[in-house]
Amino acid sequence: MGIRLVIADDHPLMLRGIEHLLAAEPDCEIVACCGNGREALEAVRRHRPDILILDTRMPGLDGMGVIQALLSERSTTRIVLHAEGSEDDLIIRQAVRLGIPGVVLKEMPPGMLLQCIRKVHAGEHWLERRATSHVLKDLLRKEAGARDFAALLTPRELQVLNLLCSGLRNKQIASALSISEPTVKAHLQHISEKLRTKGRLALIRYAESRGFTGSIQ
Repeated sequence: MGIRLVIADDHPLMLRGIEHLLAAEPDCEIVACCGNGREALEAVRRHRPDILILDTRMPGLDGMGVIQALLSERSTTRIVLHAEGSEDDLIIRQAVRLGIPGVVLKEMPPGMLLQCIRKVHAGEHWLERRATSHVLKDLLRKEAGARDFAALLTPRELQVLNLLCSGLRNKQIASALSISEPTVKAHLQHISEKLRTKGRLALIRYAESRGFTGSIQ
């Protein structure tokens, strides 16, 4: 059975290059070529392809916007992110966290893209090492940091720290947790003592430096 694909890239030369590459493969069927994110989203909805080859930076709706829309719609189309390397660190990190099965750098040989497409179509993952090694290391560091905080702080203190790192002031934290401002201040004092920090900014910086993601409730 052939692989039905939608290609999305706002650079005409890149778009045509990928189209030419895939057109020569007997197991690949291109159902749409798109120059922006909105076109890509509509093409996926219309054609329900097996694979979407997705550029990260496009006008109107970028790659992450397309990914989030398709995930919210529970689309069965599997996504191969075609990324720009270090310039796309943030979106690669977000894509990995969201479970996107394929990531390939544009600087890699065309054969890598073909291998990725076939692996992803077979239900496997292809996270090209140069694109994701530093991202995965960062995720592991954050997970380790979260475990450290969970061992030191109470569940309520973790909630307070979570909201603090999200940018909320004491009054907003109190409202969100249905507690008083003095109670918030007491929690922050206890957290600072446990983590050996002084002051609100120092506490936030320390939490961020240890990879606290605010994901623990």
